[in-house]
Amino acid sequence: MRALWIFVAACGASQQQAPAPTAFTWPPIVDSHVHLAYWPVADKLAEHGVLAAVDLAAPERTLGAKQPIEVIAAGPMLTHPGGYPLDAWGEAGFGIGCADAACVTTTIDRLASEGARVIKVALDGDGLDPALLPAAVEAAHAHHLRVAVHALSDASAAAAARAGVDVLAHTPIEPLAPATIEAWRGRAVISTLAAFGASDTAIDNLRRLRAANVTVLYGTDLGNLRDDGPSADELAALRRAGLDDAAITAAMTTTPIAYWGLHLDAQLELDGDPRSDARVLLHARKTAMTAR
Repeated sequence: MRALWIFVAACGASQQQAPAPTAFTWPPIVDSHVHLAYWPVADKLAEHGVLAAVDLAAPERTLGAKQPIEVIAAGPMLTHPGGYPLDAWGEAGFGIGCADAACVTTTIDRLASEGARVIKVALDGDGLDPALLPAAVEAAHAHHLRVAVHALSDASAAAAARAGVDVLAHTPIEPLAPATIEAWRGRAVISTLAAFGASDTAIDNLRRLRAANVTVLYGTDLGNLRDDGPSADELAALRRAGLDDAAITAAMTTTPIAYWGLHLDAQLELDGDPRSDARVLLHARKTAMTAR
């Protein structure tokens, strides 16, 4: 009996000393394509682990506005006078129309002075005249700002690459020619697949861009897509494009943090290692501040 009591007591002590399970910590999620003036849900993003975002079109008056998350803001996108998005959803100051290089340069100089940290240019149809793209790139790069382009067609994507644009604001939805894919080698693309229906063509474009060493950045086009946190649909589309869990996790966290030069004082608390199952990023419980 005494031996049995010792065994039971030892088991009890072992159970009491077993360490409690701990959360897995990981850097925050970055959405590299949002429109927070169009759909103001930054507080919701923060609650769900999206602690930084790149706002790729908002009225000029919003530059420098405080947000509950880190925001790299473009201000209004450059376009043709009266063109996209001024002729659609962005008539309330989401674009600035320019018809010549002087307007482009003056506008970018002003946006940079007001706190823009990236410049957005609209192409396709009624966007900025592609002949003005080199002036936009030169002016932005003079301020050490990257240029993102709304280019959904092969022709626009190719023109943007020739002009030296840094990042595709969307995965193009028309088939990209091999020469266009090659022209984007070593640059970057923001995914936004789900916002445009995650078509087979767009999925194939992203797969081929990635194979050409184009950096993939997770982005939702928030405002068009209405997930006020990490998007399960976008994650699923990235997987269809050939990204495994580790690559999806990188595109949502560490890669954009490095690409945009972010310094975030937080870590996500997750239920497991996202590199083994990226779906845990969809359920970040909270953020924990880290010491500087």
